[in-house]
Amino acid sequence: MTMFPSKVKHLQRLLQFRHTLWCNPSFGKASCSRLVLGIETSCDDTGAAVLDETGAILGESLHSQTQVHLRTGGIIPTVAQQLHRENIERVVQEALERSGVVPSQLSAVATTVKPGLGLSLGIGLEFSQRFVRTHNKPFIPIHHMEAHALTVRMLQPVAFPFLVLLVSGGHSLLAVARGVDDFLLLGHNLDEAPGDTLDKVARRLSLIKHPRCSTLSGGRAIELLAKDGDRARFPFRTPMGQTYDCCFSFAGLRNQITMTIKKKEAEEGIEQGTLLSCVNDIAAATQHTVASHLAKRTHRAILFCNANGLLPSHSPTLVLSGGVASNQYIRKALTIITETTGLRLLCPPAKFCTDNGVMIAWNGVERLREGKGILPPDVDVSYEPKAPLGVDMTEEVKAAAIKLPSVKMKILN
Repeated sequence: MTMFPSKVKHLQRLLQFRHTLWCNPSFGKASCSRLVLGIETSCDDTGAAVLDETGAILGESLHSQTQVHLRTGGIIPTVAQQLHRENIERVVQEALERSGVVPSQLSAVATTVKPGLGLSLGIGLEFSQRFVRTHNKPFIPIHHMEAHALTVRMLQPVAFPFLVLLVSGGHSLLAVARGVDDFLLLGHNLDEAPGDTLDKVARRLSLIKHPRCSTLSGGRAIELLAKDGDRARFPFRTPMGQTYDCCFSFAGLRNQITMTIKKKEAEEGIEQGTLLSCVNDIAAATQHTVASHLAKRTHRAILFCNANGLLPSHSPTLVLSGGVASNQYIRKALTIITETTGLRLLCPPAKFCTDNGVMIAWNGVERLREGKGILPPDVDVSYEPKAPLGVDMTEEVKAAAIKLPSVKMKILN
C-alpha cells in the first residue's frame, strides 16, 4: 500500500501523541503517570478535571447554572452558552491549579463533543481546540453517554460486557457495553427524557414556590415531596405497556399528569401557578410511574441479553448512571429488578451521576490506554447535538417481543 508523504507525516504525529508519557522528577509524583484534562459543557454545567491513569482525581472544578435556569423556568440555550463562555477559562484554570499540573504535563485533553445542546457544546469545543493547539497536546473527542457509562470503572473494577441504563435530563437509553467504544443499543427515548419530564411536571406544579423546594431542581423537588406523598392516590398508566421493546416514552405520561393537575386545580378553585394541596401525592405518583417504566424496560433488556448470551453467566452487572440515577426511589426500583434477575446493580455516587469534568477525563484515560480516538491538535472536530451510541439493536429487541413476568414494585420511601 502506498502512502502520500502528508499521510505518513500525519500518522507519525498521531503515534507520537498516543505514546506521550510525562515523567519528569521535577514535576513530582503525579507526573509519572499519563494525565488527562477533561472538559464538559454539554448542557448547563461547566466542568473540568485532571485525572491520572489510575483514575485518581488530582483536581476538579464545576460551575453549575441550576439557580439561573430555575429563575427562568427552564434552560434557555443562549443563556447557557453565555454562562459557559463566561466561566470556562476560570473553571479549567481552577482544575489545573488544584491538581498542581501545568499544561505541559498533560498527556491529552478530552472534551464532550456529542450529544447535547449545540450552543453549549460549541463553547467547550472551541476552548479545547484553542487550548490543545496552544500547548500542542493530543485531543480526544468524547461521547457524553459513553462517559456516563464508563464512570463506574473509575471507581471499581467492572469488566466488559455489562448492561447500562443511562437516565438524565436529556437522554435515556439501555445498552450493552462491550468495550470502551463498543456498545449495543437496546433502547432509547422516543420523545422526551425522564429528567426533562420530572422538571416539566415540577414547573407545572409551581414547586419553585414551595418553601422546601425553592432552590431545588425539578427532579430533586419531586423526589423530596414524594417522600410524604401517597402514590396510590393517582394511578397513572405506565407508558408503552403493550409495546414489547426497550425504548422509553414519557410525553404521554406527562400529558396524563398535566390533565390531572388541571382537574385538581378546578376542583380546588385555584389558578395555575398556585400550589395544590395534593402536590405531594402527585409528586409520589409521578416518581413511581417514571421508576416503573424504567424498571420494566430494563427488565426486558435483561431478558433479551440472557436469551442472546450478551452478558456473562457469572456475576452479570447492571450499571445505572446519569443525572436521574441519583434519585433513590428509582435506584430502589432497579434494585428489585436486579434482585429478581440475578444481576448486581452498580451506581456511581450521586456527584458522579450528574454532568462533570471527572467523567470526561476518565473516558479520556480509557481511550488513551487503548489508543482509540486520539487526534493531533490541528485536526478540526465538529460538535454533534444528536449522536446515537453504538450499534442500534432496537429492532431486534422489538422482534423478540419478550413479555414480562409480573414483578411487584413495592418500594418504601
